[in-house]
Amino acid sequence: MEKGSGRRGADAEVTISRQIPEAHLSRTLGFFQHQGVTADLPPNCQEKDFYSHLIRGILQVQRVERGHLTCHFCVEPAVANFYGGLHGGAVAIIVELVSIACARTVVAEDKELFLGELSLSYLSAAPAKAEVVADASVVRSGRNVTVIAVEFKMKKTSKLIYTARATFYNMPIAKL
Repeated sequence: MEKGSGRRGADAEVTISRQIPEAHLSRTLGFFQHQGVTADLPPNCQEKDFYSHLIRGILQVQRVERGHLTCHFCVEPAVANFYGGLHGGAVAIIVELVSIACARTVVAEDKELFLGELSLSYLSAAPAKAEVVADASVVRSGRNVTVIAVEFKMKKTSKLIYTARATFYNMPIAKL
């Protein structure tokens, strides 16, 4: 590895292997520049809870039952990736939020939920302006663990586009 070969990204120095061909390096660094990786974030994106506010602004609750929750949202440009589809990070945030809400339908409020594992499968893309339904259900809930499954489907066609599974540890809230 060669450190500090005169190539820089944003304000950080890039460490580059001597084995990578110049053409591959150029394409890789060009890809990141094209994606805007080296650009500074706008000030409004640096606010506390920016992503939480963004997701809460698009997510709408449709149905709440014991052990089951359904929400829907539209893929807005603010949550789209470079290619125009729903950003994978937005999917993960929605899964976490919907899973916690679904778990709360069966886990008592005197227990704190700790997200121990989150698994996502991206099966297909949700294009811009598409309406998506997120359907969460309790797979298992015991004294110490609650498992939630979430399926994302296109509202118009019911095509399955993402699946997720969240495992929560149920912990008693400390009484000090």
